[in-house]
Amino acid sequence: QVQLVESGGGLVQAGGSLRLSCAASGPTFSSLAMGWFRQAPGKERAFVAGINWSGGSTLYADSVKGRFFISRDNTKKAMYLQMNSLKPEDTALYYCAAAIMYTETVRGVPYNYWGQGTQVTVSS
Repeated sequence: QVQLVESGGGLVQAGGSLRLSCAASGPTFSSLAMGWFRQAPGKERAFVAGINWSGGSTLYADSVKGRFFISRDNTKKAMYLQMNSLKPEDTALYYCAAAIMYTETVRGVPYNYWGQGTQVTVSS
């Protein structure tokens, strides 16, 4: 069983930065494909970024490419999302997600473990 806990959300002004963290429990962290999703009020949950088990492959939504950076530390069982140049439209509840998927790809990952989310609010 994998449990995910997000942290690092908060209120920031436009143009600022935040770093989200996702701590995972369970013995299989190094075999997890992981990702970040977000859900804004009145909108569906959307993919933000993904990373494979080794950290060697990453994928980003077009809306965050060049501003957000996903990484992981398998020794700490943690994943991160560095968010720079934040915009008001980045305001959302951010979720950490994972799937046991020991491959190089980060496309089409069937995420089946989810955290509770951490709120990010960007003021203009």
